[in-house]
Amino acid sequence: MEKYTHLGVYGVLVRDDHILLIQKARGPHKGKWDLPGGSIEFGEEPELTLQREFIEETGLAPITGNIRTAVSYTIIYQYDVNQMEELHHIGIIYDVELLDDQAVLRTDGDGQDSLGAKWIPLETLGLLPLTPFVEMIMEPAVQEESDVGMGTEVEG
Repeated sequence: MEKYTHLGVYGVLVRDDHILLIQKARGPHKGKWDLPGGSIEFGEEPELTLQREFIEETGLAPITGNIRTAVSYTIIYQYDVNQMEELHHIGIIYDVELLDDQAVLRTDGDGQDSLGAKWIPLETLGLLPLTPFVEMIMEPAVQEESDVGMGTEVEG
């Protein structure tokens, strides 16, 4: 079995109780909803990767971001008919701010990694197939939303 490490940069953009996600077109999470982002190209600064990937997958620009965290997971999956692959996926996760409220969302996909971008209501995240990064990152936010919705104070 082949083993690979993949390092990517991903962005969390939440507006009006909706999160911006893309639907994966390929790879071990094909069909699942993921954070916009992707691989760092040789010599590229991580924040420039974030900006490039956001334009490619969502059409939204300009953006700015602040590093939130770095997370990782491993997965074994069927890469090809006779080939299993073990992937160690590392993600540098940014909190993203859209600087142009008039930017138009690209919903038709990028012809590579994304089948399209969509604003997903936070309250419906649990009903969708999600990638591990979305599950890891959004768990606290969804919990805060439900605490606020139930009248429970959230201390900060």
